[in-house]
Amino acid sequence: MLDNMPRGTITIEEIEMGMTRHLRKVVTDRDIEMFAEVSTDRNPVHLDDDYAQDTIFEGRIAHGMLTAGLISAVIGEQLPGHGTVYMGQTLKFLGPVRPGDMVHAEVEVIGIDHAKRRVQLDCRCLVNGKKVLIGEATVLAPSGKFD
Repeated sequence: MLDNMPRGTITIEEIEMGMTRHLRKVVTDRDIEMFAEVSTDRNPVHLDDDYAQDTIFEGRIAHGMLTAGLISAVIGEQLPGHGTVYMGQTLKFLGPVRPGDMVHAEVEVIGIDHAKRRVQLDCRCLVNGKKVLIGEATVLAPSGKFD
């Protein structure tokens, strides 16, 4: 993975509107196989070349939630980072991610409620500059006052 910032924590006191963080990751066959194993989602569109060739995707694709997991990685490791608690997430899948695709996962701060330590994040994943996933997350950010 290629991150734009070191892993760690940005506390609610440090978070600013418009702040962004991202990572880039090539989705591999092994990633898809491991996700299928862990999730128990063994849909052949993810695992069987012959089956997937006859679908609307005309080939194998990664699980949508595997792609969404990259958003979780940015949130849990970078912004806000360690100590963050997920409160909610919306997702809209716009296109497939295929084995070998480089996914750019990014979050951007679009709302801050300092009193409740809540941060609203715009979330997106892109492949070759094209959005394949969009959504919003609400998280409880760590605080330097309590941690």
